[in-house]
Amino acid sequence: MPTLTGLSAVVLSACLSGCNDLDLLNPKGSVGLAERNLIATSVWVMLIVVLPVIFLTLFFAWRYRATNAEAEYKPGWSHSVAIEVVIWTVPALIILYLGILTWNSTHELDPYKPLESQVKPIRVEVVALDWKWMFIYPDLGIATVNQLAVPVNTPVNFQITSDAAMNSFFIPQLGGQIYAMAGMKTRLHLIADQTGDYAGLSANFSGRGFSDMKFRALALSPQDFTAWVQKVRAASQPLNMSVYQAVAAPSEKNAVRYFSTVNGDLFDEIVAKYNVGGKDGMAGMDMSAHAAGPRG
Repeated sequence: MPTLTGLSAVVLSACLSGCNDLDLLNPKGSVGLAERNLIATSVWVMLIVVLPVIFLTLFFAWRYRATNAEAEYKPGWSHSVAIEVVIWTVPALIILYLGILTWNSTHELDPYKPLESQVKPIRVEVVALDWKWMFIYPDLGIATVNQLAVPVNTPVNFQITSDAAMNSFFIPQLGGQIYAMAGMKTRLHLIADQTGDYAGLSANFSGRGFSDMKFRALALSPQDFTAWVQKVRAASQPLNMSVYQAVAAPSEKNAVRYFSTVNGDLFDEIVAKYNVGGKDGMAGMDMSAHAAGPRG
């Protein structure tokens, strides 16, 4: 099966090498690679049923065509044990295999599961706004809009929320896709294995400016990441609550913005403001206990 998975990945990549927008099949991180292999494995397993059905449909149409006088005519035929065994056993085995595959991948690719690494992770807090993305680096004391930068080969621990309609945070080449919901915190763990400039987007329709709610994810060498952090710190504007409220106002086609400093509690304040005085007792609710399914 590993050989079949690798072969399928090569075939898919070769067939789609001219399609620049199929980032999901061109992963640049271990999580994205595992997800692509899962897709390829599932496709090959399901083709065990699909391909014979297509072949037999064409064969029967040709074999029992009206002009073929040599085809055996059995108007009284109604049952075959051998055929019944095949048409029930093979799909049952495929469903069993896919069930085991889904169970294992659900746990292995759990977006709330930290990635194993010798490198200390970097923390990034993500806020979905109308219609832009804000990234807060609590350990570095900086923030950006519509640009995410991370050091290569370093796990990234995301905490995600929304200060607008529900969105879905997605970097196709790194893996993932997890919802951003107002008043709640979701998590995602990703890693970039190669330096590059990757597309990020909202995968959940959220209104008029949704189509332009995109950002760039920069996977940088340690030296380049340090230089990027210094560049952000050199920005002229800090991010306090009054500035944040202006940034959070609905706007479209937003340019990249840097903030030299940020209020360390800003992310928690954004989460908590939807739950003050609420009846559910869900202030700052972390959805880790409710996470289901593999990344994406």
